[in-house]
Amino acid sequence: MNETLDQNEMKRELGLLDATLLVAGSMIGSGIFIVAADITRNVGSAGWLIAVWLITGLMTLIAAVSYGELSAMFPKAGGQYVYLKEAYNPLVGFLYGWSFFAVIQTGTIAAVGVAFSKFTAYLLPQVSEDLILFTVGSVKISAAQVLAIGIIILLTYINTKGVKGGKMIQTSFTLTKLFSLFGLIVFGFIVMKPEIWTSNWENAWSMQKLSPDGTFQSLTIAAALGAVAAAMVGSIFSSDAWNNVTFIAGEVRNPKRNIGLSLFLGTMIVTIVYVLANLVYLAVLPLGEIAYAEKDRVAVAASSVIFGNVGTVIIALMIMVSTFGCNNGLILAGARVYHTMANDGLFFKKTASLNKHAVPEFGLWLQCLVASALCLSGKYGDLLDMISFVVVIFYVLTILGIYILRVKRPEAERPYKAFGYPFLPALYIIMGISFCILLIIYKPNFTWPGLIIVLTGVPIYYMWKALDKNKST
Repeated sequence: MNETLDQNEMKRELGLLDATLLVAGSMIGSGIFIVAADITRNVGSAGWLIAVWLITGLMTLIAAVSYGELSAMFPKAGGQYVYLKEAYNPLVGFLYGWSFFAVIQTGTIAAVGVAFSKFTAYLLPQVSEDLILFTVGSVKISAAQVLAIGIIILLTYINTKGVKGGKMIQTSFTLTKLFSLFGLIVFGFIVMKPEIWTSNWENAWSMQKLSPDGTFQSLTIAAALGAVAAAMVGSIFSSDAWNNVTFIAGEVRNPKRNIGLSLFLGTMIVTIVYVLANLVYLAVLPLGEIAYAEKDRVAVAASSVIFGNVGTVIIALMIMVSTFGCNNGLILAGARVYHTMANDGLFFKKTASLNKHAVPEFGLWLQCLVASALCLSGKYGDLLDMISFVVVIFYVLTILGIYILRVKRPEAERPYKAFGYPFLPALYIIMGISFCILLIIYKPNFTWPGLIIVLTGVPIYYMWKALDKNKST
């Protein structure tokens, strides 16, 4: 009997604190230390830099409290894949799962892994991205890529040994990076430079493009809307992965209560930290130095001002801790989606089984393989730019699913109902659609490649269905 339980049921070993730290830890990777540069280049003012983070934070919070209803209705592994399948049909759920496997989760794991390597190189030049170890055809393999893959393999191995090991890493690393970020914020405000702060806020709400020579170019209203959408690509990437806790609902105690609560608490904490961190950047660095920081490493430039020469080491250690913990959360949560898809006959059958530690080991290693391949390709950054559009589309569809399920399944148990329904979920849908439309108009290169990735899932879905049908007959 125990063997059967091990093979078919996940163990509920995660409490509210664990779930909350998974939300926060999966969100905070390397983005908060880097993307302020690109946002500032697009919008060209302090006010709009903060506004972009506030808009993204508001969207994320609304989505999180809306997902609470869905997580309470379907408190099992798979999260967003399950919600889309139940609200629409198995094809829509699969298209999300396919995009998740092909790029969203695996591409993020790759990007965060390489970010870990890049900042490790501050302390250990032997793992620099400029150090090419060998060449395979036209592909050059750097020391940074090898280290990134090594970290992904290590974290995957730890997570195959049960959820407890992953939980320990997630809890300790997330608490460490939260305390580190709060330390950076506190010391940043202590040493803030009033003349820089005042200068940055002089024309706080003038939407303008900032050039490398420090000059500004005014934008038309239409161009300004496009600039905000382009700027939000970075902030949305930095705030993404908040929904990862829904994927592991099968391992959370009292999921009907704790999933929704952890979504709210985790996203609220991160939103506050992100806004405060950007205010610190504005307190110690002129706008031009934020926009054109070396290799976009705004946090490094700010930390050097705050802590002096040792600042580079401090920020490198912070980002190493941040990205290591972030990748652990992404790796832990991702494989649960493939496990649920396999149980529906829409993924490799072996992914449906759990190992003796009650985790989907085959799914973990498959995810590791794809993420490692994306590390080697060097294309994960391009893919993530393109996929921000797709991620928001799926968020919009999922939140729209709340309205659909209220009509389709009015009798279903809803231990928690979406906060502010029907107005707040509708606000997210309007904001999400507006973001996507603006990207289609002003940044089409950020949109169509992501849609192509999603649409390739249509023939793959019918292939899986046919294979599953043949096995059943």
